[in-house]
Amino acid sequence: MVRPPPAASAPLILRGVVFDPPLFCAPMAGISHSAFRRLLSDFGGYGALYTEMLSGKNILNHEDPHASPWLKRRPAEGRVVYQLLLSDAKGLPELIDRLAPLAPDAIDLNAACNSTPIRKRGGGSSLFGDLVRLREIVRGLRTHFPGPLLTKIRLGDAGEGWQDRLRDRLHLFEDEGVDAVVIHTRFRGEKLGRSARPDLYRSLVSDTRLPIIANGDIDSPDFVTDHAADLASVRGLMIGRPVAACPWLFGRWHDPMLAIDRPAVWHRLCDYLLDDFSPVKALMRLKIATSYFSRNFFFGHSLFVAVQEAPDITTARERAQSFFAKSPQLTNRVDLAGV
Repeated sequence: MVRPPPAASAPLILRGVVFDPPLFCAPMAGISHSAFRRLLSDFGGYGALYTEMLSGKNILNHEDPHASPWLKRRPAEGRVVYQLLLSDAKGLPELIDRLAPLAPDAIDLNAACNSTPIRKRGGGSSLFGDLVRLREIVRGLRTHFPGPLLTKIRLGDAGEGWQDRLRDRLHLFEDEGVDAVVIHTRFRGEKLGRSARPDLYRSLVSDTRLPIIANGDIDSPDFVTDHAADLASVRGLMIGRPVAACPWLFGRWHDPMLAIDRPAVWHRLCDYLLDDFSPVKALMRLKIATSYFSRNFFFGHSLFVAVQEAPDITTARERAQSFFAKSPQLTNRVDLAGV
């Protein structure tokens, strides 16, 4: 077995909870639901999986913790981190009680998302920009949740003084009992087409006593090796979209010779989606997943279009099988530009 690079080799231990290896699957809207986490668990190799960003208000008012595809977890998934979208500290005790039967291995506060609807709700990067609300929410979570508390952030707004503003947030997290911080090294509003800045981790690590989990453009052990000096002091790695395209990525991280039957993986995801969602909702999530999965093939656009235009999941499976039956050529490297 090939050992992962140093940045991902030592277990990360937070409040007695061991994340080994410290490889995390990022929260991804429309993707990191229970069916996709189940698929990842078939290949293993990670230390924890994240849920999608979960609305605190929806959890309190609408979701059944044991039936919701966003909330429920299976033993095979291993450690699961529940990421929360919050705009204020109202109802935090009830929210934590609502999640308690699921035994979250950690809770993560999203202070990174920059989508307009999330910002209008006062969450994500809007919360990052408001020190008063941010402190109130972090303090409330720490008061009512005894397990590991993380927060996911970006660099904040670009421009003069960004380092000082970011340092203020890191110190707030230290003071209020956050256990680790995930830092995506892009500024607020920067699209994924703009490269992340792994060279910043060396200075970021010196700005806080908290363990830092690196996020942004990490897609393989090769990336970590290429940026070994920059990532030497981070305590964990978080990977998002590359895992959406290659659900076996963590398994291959440790075993590069792991055999993958891509058509079987795609059809297995269909089965898992149908176990957790209605056929209509399963199709919606299959279309999202296929936009990434199709990038494994040179002519993957044909698969993408065939599934996107399918009126139901049965038709989608039939069309996909016709594509797979032609033994489509694999790409040498999955390119996620434009997804």
